[in-house]
Amino acid sequence: MTSAGRTAAACVLAAALSAVAAASPPSPPSQMDSQLVLQRYALAIEAVAPPKNVVFTYAVSQLGPSNIEQRHRIYRSGTGVRDETLAIDGVALTRKVVRISHREDRYAIARLAPRTGNYQMLFLRPVGDGDHLDYVYEATPVVRQAGPQIDGMTIDGVRFLPRAIAFRTAAGDASGKGEVRYAPFGPYWMPVSATVEARVAGKPARERISWGDYRFPESLPPSTFAAPRPLPWGAP
Repeated sequence: MTSAGRTAAACVLAAALSAVAAASPPSPPSQMDSQLVLQRYALAIEAVAPPKNVVFTYAVSQLGPSNIEQRHRIYRSGTGVRDETLAIDGVALTRKVVRISHREDRYAIARLAPRTGNYQMLFLRPVGDGDHLDYVYEATPVVRQAGPQIDGMTIDGVRFLPRAIAFRTAAGDASGKGEVRYAPFGPYWMPVSATVEARVAGKPARERISWGDYRFPESLPPSTFAAPRPLPWGAP
């Protein structure tokens, strides 16, 4: 083979190898030991901090004994809450309904996430999440108590906070099961959706909540949490 021929053959071989390399799928992410994941989860959930101030919207839809379709905007600072109802049954309100209250955030990740001291965690499987793995666990309470019970959890393989928390609940003639899902928004870990399938007095019922439009202002004016003044008598 001439020198020119050898050069041409080398170029063809290099091109072929490059094509094979380009076609080869990327290596799968490595799986972490499930107990190490739980250790990192325990540290992450103790270190997580809620935002000082947060503004967001949420939509709630209920089907069952009572049907609800609403959209709200929430302003929260600590336990202070301003709840503005923006739309009902798909119709935007010309005048927002404003309610001022003080209450804990029951969907805050540090409040809802199960603690490893209170639940036994059984590793089930890893699941792909982009370029990393998340880890799915079954949760069993060490001591059963009244109220919702956590059934399972999916731990994010990067921040080691819950991506999803599965639960079941029963009270009176109502029982159901559901899931709350979370995602990162800047430095914070916030809810993005909650779904519940239930039976109320023997009839099926469903509820879905979706959160979005998160903002984390440095401060909120004091008037945010002042009760709205009543309209003058006879005002439209």
